[in-house]
Amino acid sequence: MAIYHLSVKVISRATGASAVASAAYRSASRLHDERLDRDHDFTNKSGVVHSEIMAPDGAPEELSDRATLWNTVEAGEKRKDAQLSREVEFAIPREMDQAQGIALARDFVQREMVDRGMVADLNVHWDIGPDGLAKPHAHVMLTMREVGEEGFGAKVRDWNRTELVEHWREAWADHVNERLAQLDIDARIDHRSLEDQSIDLEPQHKIGPAAGRMAGEGLEAERLEDHHRIARENGDKIIADPRIALDAITHQQATFTQQDLAKFIHRHSDGKDQFDRAVSAVQASPEFVALGQDGRGQDRFTSREMIAVEDRLHRASEGMAQRRAHGVSELEQRRALARAEQRGLVLSGEQKAAFEHVTEGRDLGVVVGYAGTGKSALLGVAREAWEDAGYRVQGLALSGIAAENLEGGSGIASRTIASLEHQWAKDREWLDARDVLVIDEAGMIGSRQMERLISAAEKAGAKVVLVGDPEQLQAIEAGAAFRSIAERHSHVEITQVRRQHEEWQRDATRHLATGRTGEALGAYEARGMVHGAESRDQAREDLVERWDRERMAEPGKSRIILTHTNDEVRDLNLTARERLRQAGALGEDVTVKAERGERSFATGDRLMFLKNDRGLGVKNGMLGEIEQVSPTQMTVRLDAGRSVVFDLKDYAQVDHGYAATIHKSQGVTVDRAHVLATPGLDRHGAYVALSRHRDSVQIHYGRDEFEDLGKLTRVLSRERAKDMASDFAKRRDIHVPPSMQTKDQPQRQRRMFEGFKPASPTRQPAVLAREIGQFDQQSTIERHARAAADVLRMKDRGLPVPAPQRQALLDAREAMGGVGPHAAKDLERAYMREPGLASEIASGRTQRAIQVLQLEAEVRADPRLRADRFIERWQSLERQRSALHFEGDMTGARQVKDRMGAMAKSLERDPQVESLLRTRRVELGLPAELGRGIGEGLSQYLGLGRGRGLGL
Repeated sequence: MAIYHLSVKVISRATGASAVASAAYRSASRLHDERLDRDHDFTNKSGVVHSEIMAPDGAPEELSDRATLWNTVEAGEKRKDAQLSREVEFAIPREMDQAQGIALARDFVQREMVDRGMVADLNVHWDIGPDGLAKPHAHVMLTMREVGEEGFGAKVRDWNRTELVEHWREAWADHVNERLAQLDIDARIDHRSLEDQSIDLEPQHKIGPAAGRMAGEGLEAERLEDHHRIARENGDKIIADPRIALDAITHQQATFTQQDLAKFIHRHSDGKDQFDRAVSAVQASPEFVALGQDGRGQDRFTSREMIAVEDRLHRASEGMAQRRAHGVSELEQRRALARAEQRGLVLSGEQKAAFEHVTEGRDLGVVVGYAGTGKSALLGVAREAWEDAGYRVQGLALSGIAAENLEGGSGIASRTIASLEHQWAKDREWLDARDVLVIDEAGMIGSRQMERLISAAEKAGAKVVLVGDPEQLQAIEAGAAFRSIAERHSHVEITQVRRQHEEWQRDATRHLATGRTGEALGAYEARGMVHGAESRDQAREDLVERWDRERMAEPGKSRIILTHTNDEVRDLNLTARERLRQAGALGEDVTVKAERGERSFATGDRLMFLKNDRGLGVKNGMLGEIEQVSPTQMTVRLDAGRSVVFDLKDYAQVDHGYAATIHKSQGVTVDRAHVLATPGLDRHGAYVALSRHRDSVQIHYGRDEFEDLGKLTRVLSRERAKDMASDFAKRRDIHVPPSMQTKDQPQRQRRMFEGFKPASPTRQPAVLAREIGQFDQQSTIERHARAAADVLRMKDRGLPVPAPQRQALLDAREAMGGVGPHAAKDLERAYMREPGLASEIASGRTQRAIQVLQLEAEVRADPRLRADRFIERWQSLERQRSALHFEGDMTGARQVKDRMGAMAKSLERDPQVESLLRTRRVELGLPAELGRGIGEGLSQYLGLGRGRGLGL
């Protein structure tokens, strides 16, 4: 299973390390250490399959010798605590063979480290673990000083920045995922920490078996023991709470196979015994849901949480589809259409139908449009109608460039979804009934993020318009939310392609949109737009040759080069730029320290921005042309028409912009496109790549990868659409537990069980069935209720509880352990909230007790329900306290205050709830801006106290 690991550390004399010894160990070689006058011999070490020194241009030739390199480094550092080298270690996917893994590591080291000016000592290890599986990884020792023809110079402080390590972590994940896709390997990695992914597991070290035999020479032997400790602890966590594994597996895929589960557990357990127990725990968990077989005959599974996410999404979208609160009058519609016609924009019949659909009163609008059908144009007309009606229109998209294209094409002020959710996390910019959200490229949004957006809009009374094409690039995270919503609700389709000028090319785009990739390629091939070469390298040269020839023939036309991976983009950029240099189209080169390493830029260069920057007004993926450049500053004329000036010390996330990945191009329109096809493409990527142009698209491929047009067609026709758990669940009548369904905001104070309906026997959660078991639960619950009622009566009278009654309650609690580990505590809490309940259950009416246990089990599993309950109880106690103060009952007020203090203190034990309460401070009576944690803020206001209970 492909796993993510990239770590960076410093090899320093302060820890007793030697750069020469460290290099000898990692390369399995014998090196003489001149400083210590001793040999370091590790030639008996196995598993090293590749070893080389990689140096930047201009470095002295002698530094290509490992012994010379690291002895020179040692000699140049005089301090006894000197930092000698930086080491980067990363895991290579075991799905690759050795040649592929070595190439993967070399390409990354060259691009990210050597091109920045570092000398890199790369060693690829292909260890075999005790389980017989390969554990490939690489060690890269890096120099820390700049290097030129005269040797090493000053240390480069920028190489020590935390931002560079963060960039490497993300860049490695992107690099691996691109190569896996290119090799058609069905695996992906995620650079984010497990915590950032909301996965409650501790990250594990990447360790080879040789580590256990090493106790010195720069390698911490205890890492091996630590690695196994973490694996065991993670395995124990999964066994104790299988939801951890299910949440992690369903992070990027809504459903999974048995093999997916086994791979994940293998990574996060230690030894066969724990592996077997962890797999069994997950499969026995009530959260584990079998969905049946997919179209290929594979059994597929999901989690109850994933089904619940989709259920909440569908319930919220259903509520919005039925609500009509954002109508636009016919007069306002006609005015908007008339203004558009005055500007020369006449909507087609399909576009007008879509305009009428999104401006009718319904709070959910869905527009499914093929690429190039003019979706942005009709949204611009709709924007005017909405604004005339008094609504506030906001545009959202997953990426910065998509938001920019939406804004440019429609005039709707647009931003990324992440930026809006960031504001929500700060309790800002919440939606209200005036808002109309237009979400573009909706097919790229995962189910969880879409659910958060739709649910927030539904609760706020806002309107949402989803626009996209489910056949284009798929969501990165789990699910196919847009496709699922479009299938369930009224929507309009726009199939009349307007982007391409020639009818046959518009037909080709429709073929691509409907999965007939072969017909589209056949049409382009018949007109001489598909070009095969002997190799990919030759195809790249042919593509740039054709691009350059067309550039000179028609300089006024816009154009872009597209391919699948960042590595290919880099090569194409350099090749294209060399053509411009030879033609004299560029000014004098200026070397710039960009985020991805040193780059040569000149006046006339095409530039791509790689990071959103609101102050500068640029977004990731935007393009422009350099007007002026120096080592510290750039002036760029954006394709949007304005110029921006920036200091490179403040914004260095730039690169050449002749070529781009297909992912970055979704939503882009140019006159001419040039596409380099590689094996990682599928029909979704091919659809996007071959529909960006107005005039023409030229497709190039190498016969070393695609034997002929037939093989190219088969690869570019591969179906990789994401699924939904509900695709299977609705066939098998799988339901969602009430705890995970959409909850209405409480409008008034009510009793705990008002309106509560128990689950039917066929929908009873499995967790409850396991807890209750097959025994006489009724008599046990009645016995506990009688004992609790006796104790409560004595306490209410202010009398001491007699010893026999105390013992009876203790015995009853012990018996309740057979009902469930929390059963006694859950019922006693319910009795405290509703004292009459204990007597009712003691009389034999135990159905309400079962309801309590079911509800409490659900609340325990769902932090959102716990947060809702916390706020409801807090508000109730606050009202009681205020009333007692008003009546002058200071003793009673202090008792209530103590109970509130105990609640505040309890948040220390429930960080999930405290985190959720940060966005709901106002409901707790706290200021919107709070400089401390919620629990601390509440405690400092109230003072700590001890609540009343049944404790004996």
